[in-house]
Amino acid sequence: MPTQGSAAVILPFHILGGILALITGYVALYATKGSTTHRMGGTIFVYAMIVMSLTGATIALLHANTISIVAGLMTCYMVATGMRTVQQRAEPVSLIDRVATTFAMIVAAGCFVVGIQSAARGRPEAYPLFIFGIVGLLGVIGDRRVMQRGGIQGSRRVARHLWRMCFAMWVAAASFFWGPQTRVPEVLRIPVLQAVAVLIPIVVMAYWLWRLRARRSTPGIVHTTTATEAVI
Repeated sequence: MPTQGSAAVILPFHILGGILALITGYVALYATKGSTTHRMGGTIFVYAMIVMSLTGATIALLHANTISIVAGLMTCYMVATGMRTVQQRAEPVSLIDRVATTFAMIVAAGCFVVGIQSAARGRPEAYPLFIFGIVGLLGVIGDRRVMQRGGIQGSRRVARHLWRMCFAMWVAAASFFWGPQTRVPEVLRIPVLQAVAVLIPIVVMAYWLWRLRARRSTPGIVHTTTATEAVI
């Protein structure tokens, strides 16, 4: 069938992107933040994730897999805007940022619409759709705040980069380790090992967000910024 043939052509790029994303993603997580290894690993991770997420969304579209379409599109948005956050620095908000925000808004709205329809039919995919919808909504709120301020600096910029990258890494790890076990090498089919591999991005994200918040908390100074505001 034409659909299967198209998916077979795209699949090798999806697999290669996924392998590179996982390897470089874990390297970036463990490397000293700001080091050459961290920057190189993070850059390769971003481009590998873009390839993996877009090819994955295309394959999912060919097979009418709504969850995978949403996961691919939202992951691409998160990793691209996460990378752009550390590249922009003091540059004004551009058309690219506005297009990315609009894109995320459309995908998030679609998640809620399809999620509500799925929930009404008692379909289990409603829950992950709502999760991606909420993540997309948080991303859009963060984008709007950056636009209103004309840019972002300091710990807010680092936090924005951090949570978006770690979320993308979590999606990649969960898709691989908690997806069909036939794609996981037998030596790695250990439930505890797989759980640790999937949770590492979340743990690292939580740790560094705590570190950033601790640095802002100086004795004698009252900070009114909430944890959610710092992240998005």
